[in-house]
Amino acid sequence: MEGAVGAIVELLKLIAAPLGKCVKDHRGVKEYVKTLDENLERLNCRKEDVEAKKRAELVPKTKLKKEVELWLAKTQKINEEITIIKQKVEKGNYLCRARLGSTVLEKIQEVEAHYQRGVFLDGVVEVDTQPGDILPTTALVEKTSERKLEEIWTSLLDDEVRKIGVYGMGGIGKTTIVKHINNRILEKKDNFENVIWVTVSKASDVIKLQDAIACKLDLDISKYDDETTRASKIYTSLSEKKRYVLILDDLWEVYRLEDVGIPEPTSTNGCKLVLTTRSLNVCRGMNCKSIRMELLTEEEAKMLFMDRVGHDVLGTPEVEPIVNEIVEECGRLPLAIITIAGGLKGVTDYREWRTALQELKSSMKGPNDSGNRILEQLQFSYNRLNDKKLQDCLLYCALYPEDYEIPRDELIQHLIDERIIEGMKTRQVEFEKGHSMLNKLENVCLLEGWLSEYKRTYLVKMHDLIRSMALQIASVNPGYLIEAGAGLEEIPDEENWAEDLARVSLMSNKISCISSGVSPRCPRLSTLWLNNNILLTSIPDCFFVHMNALSVLNLSYTDIEYLPESISELVNLTALLLKKCWRLNKLPSLANLKALRRLDFCDTKISQVPQGTEMLVNLRYLNLSTKYLEIIPGSILPKLSLQFLELQAKVKVEELATLRKLETLNWILYDINLFNSYVKLLGKRRPSNYVLMVGFNIIYDEFQYNKIVFLKNCNVNESIPEEYRLLLPEDVEFLRFEECHDVKSLCEVSSLKNAIGLKACSIFNCAGIEHVLTSSCTDPLLQRLESICLFYLKNLCGLVLKERGASFLRPPQTFSSLREISVTYCPNIKKLFTLSLLVYLQNLEKLYVSRCEQMVEIIAPDEDEEEDQIQGESGGSSKFYLPKLKILKLWLLPELEILYNSRKALVVDSLQEIYIFQCLNVRRIPFLDVELHPRSLEKIYVKKEWWESLEWDHLEARNYLQPFCIWIS
Repeated sequence: MEGAVGAIVELLKLIAAPLGKCVKDHRGVKEYVKTLDENLERLNCRKEDVEAKKRAELVPKTKLKKEVELWLAKTQKINEEITIIKQKVEKGNYLCRARLGSTVLEKIQEVEAHYQRGVFLDGVVEVDTQPGDILPTTALVEKTSERKLEEIWTSLLDDEVRKIGVYGMGGIGKTTIVKHINNRILEKKDNFENVIWVTVSKASDVIKLQDAIACKLDLDISKYDDETTRASKIYTSLSEKKRYVLILDDLWEVYRLEDVGIPEPTSTNGCKLVLTTRSLNVCRGMNCKSIRMELLTEEEAKMLFMDRVGHDVLGTPEVEPIVNEIVEECGRLPLAIITIAGGLKGVTDYREWRTALQELKSSMKGPNDSGNRILEQLQFSYNRLNDKKLQDCLLYCALYPEDYEIPRDELIQHLIDERIIEGMKTRQVEFEKGHSMLNKLENVCLLEGWLSEYKRTYLVKMHDLIRSMALQIASVNPGYLIEAGAGLEEIPDEENWAEDLARVSLMSNKISCISSGVSPRCPRLSTLWLNNNILLTSIPDCFFVHMNALSVLNLSYTDIEYLPESISELVNLTALLLKKCWRLNKLPSLANLKALRRLDFCDTKISQVPQGTEMLVNLRYLNLSTKYLEIIPGSILPKLSLQFLELQAKVKVEELATLRKLETLNWILYDINLFNSYVKLLGKRRPSNYVLMVGFNIIYDEFQYNKIVFLKNCNVNESIPEEYRLLLPEDVEFLRFEECHDVKSLCEVSSLKNAIGLKACSIFNCAGIEHVLTSSCTDPLLQRLESICLFYLKNLCGLVLKERGASFLRPPQTFSSLREISVTYCPNIKKLFTLSLLVYLQNLEKLYVSRCEQMVEIIAPDEDEEEDQIQGESGGSSKFYLPKLKILKLWLLPELEILYNSRKALVVDSLQEIYIFQCLNVRRIPFLDVELHPRSLEKIYVKKEWWESLEWDHLEARNYLQPFCIWIS
């Protein structure tokens, strides 16, 4: 009997447990749905950010990253699934709602996980897939390097050699020489189909190496946690490629290829592996043919030094023996020679040379260890700067992770925050000073600088040895604690936070929380970077208690929801950076932070201006750009002395007018009348830099111009009553129309006549646009425009409408400034422009046409004019000219048959690059099929099969041009 009762009790327990969960899920489903809605809203905000960044970055020669494309598609799918779930919850009965409670909980977790994956710190686009990237590098002038280059190249072509390891001490030129190999592979083209360059950092492990390779392969493996699955995805992707060379630059340890996902190079797959390393053991461990990089000969070292410092220094007889000694002290190491020569460039006084030699010798009296000796040689160049501000600037760059590409403007803003740049009257002068400082560091070879074409921004980077030197200097009192990009999951233990620390950088790690009892005693700490820890959700109140000297606090790109109250007591704080803390919705009072000069909570969830903001009398930079902040109280802005202001909240125009020192204004408005009021009230007293956006919901980051107006879904036609017509600033330089469907051409926008400073115009998704201009338009705009960008104009028929009975004869200044034309996703346009328009495009440098489904001709004959009647620079000649055209890109034009249609020849003798892809009906390239082909031509990007199918009148032209071809895979 007892056994039966026990069994019944157990049975009831089994039934009660799921019933209890069922009741709980039924009761909680409303709260679950509410939480789901909040998470979904946050996800969709991030989706808007990503899409806005996509619009800003997606320019010719770039494409959306695959990981971003997949993330956006998954976001859309999640939205659709949640809509269905919510409908079921609303209509469902008791049991159904209870069952759906579990589904909603699972979906909440899925949304949160997907939200975390939506951070793309390196941008959302990349350069269009090519066989590889041509890498910037310096010429090889030393015979030693040239010999090594040929040895590596010969080994690469040897069928018996599948893996090559190039090894040697840091700074000896391994990366430089392998960059030349990378570029030669792309130039030769017949030996390999692809080259994949991957930079490996010292702190890499299998996961990081997999991420770096996947990024180069346009492969999203972020959702996989285990190394084996990730390796499988990489293996599959690489196996689809044929005859590639994989280059792993700066490898520090041995990896098993199968663990990473790299197929073993074999004669069957035709693939090769090239790596650079400082260790012969790594070469042996990876089973490579080892090629040792050698030091320069004494003669080569002297030649390299003189090339860098300038041969004119030998004009003084006393200098040459000193130069010889300095070169000897450089130890025939290229990096040391280049860096030290850079620091002595322009020195002519032999006494200064003698002093430099003594300084160099005295700096190198430490242990005779090769690593220490190199750092000491580099430190000599640091000491030779003789400018503490420049030295501080260089050390500051070490706060970033190894191999980090640092945006120049971001770095300069940090230097301003840190008072490394100070005492300037205006923000513009401060930035000019910053650029001057960075130029000096580049000129002495302590920083590398270049323009990122697809990010459209200037970048700098430190060589890893120079960063090591900087870290060595920074480690002494007052000290730095730098663990940037080190893969940390927790902050360093308190014993590592020395009391004399001045700067701490823990950026770009995986820190998710800071324990509640942690309170480092760092009374001298001035700078703390916790930014780019996207998993960091909270900071305990006690954490900042013993950081009274803290001046710069960077928490950008973290997942914190609130700031601890102890922030209010950091009275020395000059910069509080909270950019893209998407969940942040609460700030303590800022009233005590009267030293604050920069406050940034762009893209947070803050819905009210923080209490005490009006007390920040020293504030110069304020970013309030968050869509949750709807209005700025009238008592705040007039009390501030701002130089920079970004916002998308409602504010009275009169209050903006009180900001007399304002130099930069980025403002999202949702009312064209408010926009007009602002333009009218300020007249010519507008800031020197502005971005005014009507109808948009996000500020773009990078611009080529300083004065910008974006108009979305606005009525800009001149037919509306005058008091409601668009009023453009006179000095606007860049103007973008988006979803302004009421105009057929720019000639109907009367306010353009006022925009006498306009240089570039972009028209995006404006259904009414049929032609950009009409032949009767005489607006001075035609003489000023430098760039026209047309995107997704579904009814566009052509650039210029030639009206009935009107002649196309125009003043010679027409389009005299036009440098660039870009036409993308315009499905109905069949002919781009005619010969009569061609003669006015004598300064055109770039022409991009892509994804225009019905485009048949690029340059077409006029329907009602004889070619001989067409006047202009080509009038009366047997030829037409585009004398300054440098880049021509024709992409995905399935109906295109004719590039140029005339009995007269077209001369394009400045052409440098041609991209033609998926234009399968094109059989001839007439302006290349000539005896005197463009001597300036450098690259032709085409598919090999298409190129070989072309028809030629001059075979010698084809034979001459073929070496310039880079095959698109």
